[in-house]
Amino acid sequence: MNYQDLIQKTMPHTFHIPVLGLGYSIDTPIKVAQYGISSVASIVDDELIERMRVHYARQRGEDDSPIVKSEPDYRSRRITAYLDLMHRMVTEEFERLRSQPFGGDNDIDRYFSLLPPTSDMKLRYDAMLALAEGAERDAQAAALREQMVAGSIDVNIMSKVDKMNVDSDGNVLDEIYTDALAALRGFALSKLSSSIILSAGMNPRLYSYLEVFPDFFPDQEGNFRKKLILKVSDYRSALIQAKFLAKKGIWVSEFRIESGLNCGGHAFATEGNLLGPVLEEFKSRRAEMLTELLALYEPALENKRITLTRTPRTRISVQGGIGTAAENAFLLEYYGIEATGWGSPFLLVPEVTNVDKTTLDALANADSDAYYVSDSSPLGVLFNNFKDSTAEKQRLERIAKGRPGSPCHKRYLVSNTEFTKEPICTASRQYQQLKIRQLQALDPQPADLQMQISAFTEKLCLCDGLSTAALVKNNLIKPRENRAVAICPGPNLAWFSGIYSLDEMVGHIYGKIDLLARQLRPNMFINELNLYVDYLKKDVERHTAALNDKKAKYFSKFRANLLEGINYYKKLIPEITNQTVAYRQEMMAQLEAIEAGLS
Repeated sequence: MNYQDLIQKTMPHTFHIPVLGLGYSIDTPIKVAQYGISSVASIVDDELIERMRVHYARQRGEDDSPIVKSEPDYRSRRITAYLDLMHRMVTEEFERLRSQPFGGDNDIDRYFSLLPPTSDMKLRYDAMLALAEGAERDAQAAALREQMVAGSIDVNIMSKVDKMNVDSDGNVLDEIYTDALAALRGFALSKLSSSIILSAGMNPRLYSYLEVFPDFFPDQEGNFRKKLILKVSDYRSALIQAKFLAKKGIWVSEFRIESGLNCGGHAFATEGNLLGPVLEEFKSRRAEMLTELLALYEPALENKRITLTRTPRTRISVQGGIGTAAENAFLLEYYGIEATGWGSPFLLVPEVTNVDKTTLDALANADSDAYYVSDSSPLGVLFNNFKDSTAEKQRLERIAKGRPGSPCHKRYLVSNTEFTKEPICTASRQYQQLKIRQLQALDPQPADLQMQISAFTEKLCLCDGLSTAALVKNNLIKPRENRAVAICPGPNLAWFSGIYSLDEMVGHIYGKIDLLARQLRPNMFINELNLYVDYLKKDVERHTAALNDKKAKYFSKFRANLLEGINYYKKLIPEITNQTVAYRQEMMAQLEAIEAGLS
């Protein structure tokens, strides 16, 4: 049995649903895990998490006593309590589903109908249903029940969202109470046996803290109760981070490769490293990487007196901009990866994600111009924004009224000390008013004063904006709370125009139906390449007036990487055999046109 077959035995599906903002996938595991589908919830916003826990506990008649901020280690405890609640709910629902009779359009039949058409479980299910009632059918049904597994309840932390915190008297708390470390502790102390995804770069303090928790080390059979996944955008950074962890006896169980720009949420353009060449490097150097990591990992475990009984596995998955079943299948087969991630399209699936009706209707009817890469994030990182969001409209209304910026309640993204001793958020009303006064006081005032002001007032409150939809949809919004919703879909969502069921979206992923049949959509690699070219052109325009040597070298490297990527795709096109000749010819023509524009 090869590795791909083994993965299929243990993971029913070949796709997962990545984290979607702070609130859009906060309870997605509760909605899809019983069908064997893995998904990711953010554990950044403990206030939202606590409100969702109380909401579900109340529905279930469980203890809904709040964990208040005055209690010790409240952030970690809130996260643990919510994850344990999700674990109970999924376990109960999955066992209920698994005990149902087959063949009656029950949820157990839906479980199998959602599986990939060619999966062993799906083929055996169809064969079992074709059998006459009797001992053989009962035996086959029992074997299928035994093989069923629930989807994983995974969690996500943005590694660098990690502010220090203070107690009620204003004293700075120990490092273990920073935002990221407290969130990690909340997951580590939960009853989940699943994965934590660390994204947005390396945080040595957070990475080192993993050593504290035994669940991240292998047991006597070489299994991990809790696994670590790194979200990465290139091979080099993945290896650096994994080596740092391996030296501490922490194994990376999956590298989740994400397109730098053709993704939702925050975007990291790198130096023009395109997804295809990145995947090719992982493919060609995979064995080399594992050998190098094991050479560091094994002695680290020996120092901890842990015996490695078998070589740990490392999955490789990819996400960002995948739009068709053909693209999905090509990624799995050609690059030999184990799974794909489908994020933004699930924002159009109401039974899976928390999108309020106003935003859902706007997304379903938006054209490509509504999706854009912005400087809206207070983190100073590019952010995929949606022009028709109510939060973006509110931001512009506040500027028009002379009151730019947002009230800052949650303070997860505070980082600026330009005007204050305590860090504040650049999206806050306090910071923006102070910054505008500073700029207006300059003598003489710069010619581009309004442009500079606009650059600062573009910042958007993400702490509230990315969680509000979950509160609105679950009727948890309070009378005086802001109802404006921010959302961060990837540009790939522009090709999906409609509102879908879970069965329709999963059917689309596996090629049972085609939701984009009427769309003339370029290949995902072409879409990403165009995003990178547009990004480069805009960045060059911004720096034309004051171009230094460092930036000039960056642009040169960026352009060289794009041209190298184009040459790679030209050689790749003949390998895309699950598409028509006309499709491949059109892809070649598009590449040549883009190449001409870069010369």
